[in-house]
Amino acid sequence: MLDADFFRRWMAATAAAVDREASRLTELDSAIGDADHGSNLQRGFAAVTAVLEKDAPQTPGAVLTLAGRQLISTVGGASGPLYGTLLRRTGKSLGDASEVTTQQLAEAFGAGVTAVGQLGGAQAGDKTMLDALLPAADALGASFAAAREAAEAGALATVPLQARKGRASYLGERSIGHQDPGATSSALLVAALAEADTTRGDGGSGS
Repeated sequence: MLDADFFRRWMAATAAAVDREASRLTELDSAIGDADHGSNLQRGFAAVTAVLEKDAPQTPGAVLTLAGRQLISTVGGASGPLYGTLLRRTGKSLGDASEVTTQQLAEAFGAGVTAVGQLGGAQAGDKTMLDALLPAADALGASFAAAREAAEAGALATVPLQARKGRASYLGERSIGHQDPGATSSALLVAALAEADTTRGDGGSGS
């Protein structure tokens, strides 16, 4: 079972990963975006870590809902609303339970990913964060490790795609050959979930 501490560890691991990879994310974004993806997410997840330490939500759903609200209020551009929607909808789908199963998280995460697609009007193959999130959501019911691998593969698969949504779509064919920064940061989020699982008190189940 996954409790609030697990979800706080997930957000902390995400913040650490974004901090570590901020320069790379910004480099990817400089090729096909506004060159601010890394710094925006770095600021946003640092704020998430701070607010979770201050307010200490007691349920998984409350952790993610608060994290999502913080991202929306802190991060500019499209990243804040998209990541905020992902986490808020996932949190709301988890409800008020003090612990949730991996399967419940998989279903809630799927609802969050669907909400991201609705907000951005994007789908698989559009060269967006959904290219990492959709396969991760599909694989999450199997294991956290499978979700991580699916997200990383999905991010890499954006390289040959032409962007059809977001800032990169303005470049047309010039967007081909570049890895999408949103898909890349989404893969970091999913990898952090797998990392949080390995640091669970019971050693992590990954299932």
